[in-house]
Amino acid sequence: MSRLAIIGGGSWGTALAIVLAGRFDSIRMWVYERDLAEQMQRDRENVVYLPGFELPANVTAFADVEPVLQDAGILLSVLPSHVVRKIFQGMLPFLRQEMLFVSATKGLENGTLDRMTDVIREVTSSLFSPRMVVLSGPTFAREVAAGKPAALVAASSDEDASRLIREQFSGPTLRVYSGSDPVGVEIGGAVKNVVAIGAGVCSGLDLGHNALAALITRGLVEITRLAVAMGGKPATLSGLAGLGDLILTCTGELSRNRQVGLELAAGKGLREIVASRPMIAEGVKTTVAAVQLAERFSVEMPIAQQMHAMLNLGRSPAEAVRELMERSLKME
Repeated sequence: MSRLAIIGGGSWGTALAIVLAGRFDSIRMWVYERDLAEQMQRDRENVVYLPGFELPANVTAFADVEPVLQDAGILLSVLPSHVVRKIFQGMLPFLRQEMLFVSATKGLENGTLDRMTDVIREVTSSLFSPRMVVLSGPTFAREVAAGKPAALVAASSDEDASRLIREQFSGPTLRVYSGSDPVGVEIGGAVKNVVAIGAGVCSGLDLGHNALAALITRGLVEITRLAVAMGGKPATLSGLAGLGDLILTCTGELSRNRQVGLELAAGKGLREIVASRPMIAEGVKTTVAAVQLAERFSVEMPIAQQMHAMLNLGRSPAEAVRELMERSLKME
């Protein structure tokens, strides 16, 4: 497949365009902001979301979806979770059954509580049943764009589809494994952002390494519980899209979700934090969906519940920590 369509011109979409440029004859990116698309074409750089990295010559940015999707063999969706449904509805006239759809969005849709592959399937169901692959793992966009080694997992119930993405996307600095558990990969990639906000709170309150290690460990337990209840496999959450991504997002300086927790611990309000940054911290929106899914599937997720209370119900970071520490004692 010689032409790749990337839908989404944020930091991760741009980084993927850069690292995958050598594997495709042509990469076309759809960028929401028309002025940004024009700037990227003119200056060969995404100065808003990923400054400092040159776009390869075979990467073209557009503000219209039709030329991006024309003759594309693979559609790679790198959109914020809350706009996936709307954008795919707008693209519907230009989508084709023979395309391979890859979702690299780490989030859940509030309201429906759908995973991103569910959203895409629902939108396209009036025309065809899409071949879907989920792409996730421990990656910061700037490091991938800089050519630093990274590993991802491409998961699908269609073994041929996941294998194709594994072969097509792997290269000198990006290693892709194939997997057969898209549910576990999507839940791991989404809910780890909720735990990462708590990790930022731990660091911001100077609670120490012990507390951070406990949070990461118990956070993984919560993510695994939910994923398994939804049909995922426990082993998936021990892999790249589970433990790997959780460690990175909870400890890495480039983590937007961890940064939200740090700022909450410093006394800033959520509205102020969100307004101060151009890129979305997916964990802020995913927290609501995670708590509602826990209720739907009767899964205990105390960390997610405390993050929800802190973000949406006015609970202070210190009080959220106290609530977690004073829960009833039990077996691990």
